[in-house]
Amino acid sequence: MKILFVLTSHDKLGDTGKKTGFWIEEFAGPYYTLLDKGVEITLATPKGGKAPIDPSSDTEDASTEDTKRFKSDEKAQNLINNTHKLAEMNPLDFDAVFYPGGHGPLWDLANDAESITLIETFYAQEKPVSFVCHAPAALKSVKTKNGEPLVKGKKVTGFTNSEEEAVNLVDVVPFLVEDMLQENGGIYSKKEDWAAYAIQDGLLITGQNPASSKLVAEKLYDTVKNQ
Repeated sequence: MKILFVLTSHDKLGDTGKKTGFWIEEFAGPYYTLLDKGVEITLATPKGGKAPIDPSSDTEDASTEDTKRFKSDEKAQNLINNTHKLAEMNPLDFDAVFYPGGHGPLWDLANDAESITLIETFYAQEKPVSFVCHAPAALKSVKTKNGEPLVKGKKVTGFTNSEEEAVNLVDVVPFLVEDMLQENGGIYSKKEDWAAYAIQDGLLITGQNPASSKLVAEKLYDTVKNQ
């Protein structure tokens, strides 16, 4: 089984002067969940090279068993520091795609033409597409073959407005994931803030927040395995 992970290249948190990027837990949890099942994982970003880690995810408070494992895993760190360019990835080479979150995707992957085409191609090839936390931002301009938003009429979740309020970034982010999914016709649902929650609608798998990342990975693995 081969799965493509698509991470953000964006490291600026709006006009705050602070850094952002991808959230370590949302990479590490799914990475080890899938790696330990024998999945071959390839990492790509819009710019290629080093994927920026969100400093807020690199703290003692945010650490998990998987983030600790990542910290001592030279091979995984090397992959993060040397990602492939997204434009060079061919969906035919993979069984599925997974997007970790962090605030970075709100700025780059939401508008990235290569990413949009990639997701549309995976979906058209009837391969699972999966996203966690802020990563559903990448679905903002993704369409189905008939030109409708991919999420229209589908059950979805993603980082909630109240979670964004809790981290005081409502006025910093370019848009709110929950609002965007609903505006695009998604049937949005959520659990309480920070609860683990992932939902699947056919080939589309989404998770609410960092705690949901492994649930997304497990659903993704099972979907590919049963295809």
